[in-house]
Amino acid sequence: MPSNRFTDAVVVVTGSTHGIGAGVAKRFAREGASVVVTGRTREAGEATVAEIEREGGEAVFIRADMRDPDEIAALFEATVDTYGGLDVLVNNAGVETNTGVTEATMDDWEFVVETDFRSFWLCAKGAAARMDEGAIVNTSSNHAFLTMPEMFPYNAVKSGINGMTRAMALDLGPQIRVNTVNPGWVAIERTLSEMSEAERREIEAIHPTGRIGNPEDVAAAVAFLASDEGGFITATSLLVDGGRSAVMQDGTLPDYRARRERDSGVGHEEKPDESGKIDREDCE
Repeated sequence: MPSNRFTDAVVVVTGSTHGIGAGVAKRFAREGASVVVTGRTREAGEATVAEIEREGGEAVFIRADMRDPDEIAALFEATVDTYGGLDVLVNNAGVETNTGVTEATMDDWEFVVETDFRSFWLCAKGAAARMDEGAIVNTSSNHAFLTMPEMFPYNAVKSGINGMTRAMALDLGPQIRVNTVNPGWVAIERTLSEMSEAERREIEAIHPTGRIGNPEDVAAAVAFLASDEGGFITATSLLVDGGRSAVMQDGTLPDYRARRERDSGVGHEEKPDESGKIDREDCE
């Protein structure tokens, strides 16, 4: 179970109405923090707050559109008015477009850059002005290190976040530490809606962990980086991708999902057929 590392701390998590952000908000609340849940959708944000409160945590929803600088400024004013200070900022808001370099429009560019990049800078400025000391964790992606076609400008921005983190760490230290967490495949509603069960099994099979991540995996990394236990860590980008970024060529890999299920006793056992060979389909 999580400790009480953040008792009496105030934490703002942007983009926390669902997905990874909601998982991060819940993690901080379980560890004793007062959490500001924020995003554009009031109903979803208040639902996240209700979940936190049902578990005995403290949270409030403050609506803010990360594309609006005035609403970002108001978010931090409201945070201090509500809780009296600020200790941790998690920049997590993010959007993407399935466009390539030649297909992306100016609207696509502005949509992604303003949400995923400019807002991180503006939120950091707002937070730093209200922190005596503390931590900022920026959520990027494994797309900052390796990517795939038709993910522009999302992939470019994620690389930029890593650079922004280094700049922030140098300018805001030593009072404020700044780090990046770079998730890979994570089982959130949007991701799961885009893949069939067969596709998920294939994706899990090419992760050295034998599975894809979940919001709690990312939340644990974020909480560590923001905690005193991470006190000598700043300007760092931490991959949380189940080892996927270490893979050079998928065809050289064993089936890690089948290996995980075999070792944990979950799923079908590998049984030889009459020829003495393993039937791989029994393991999938």
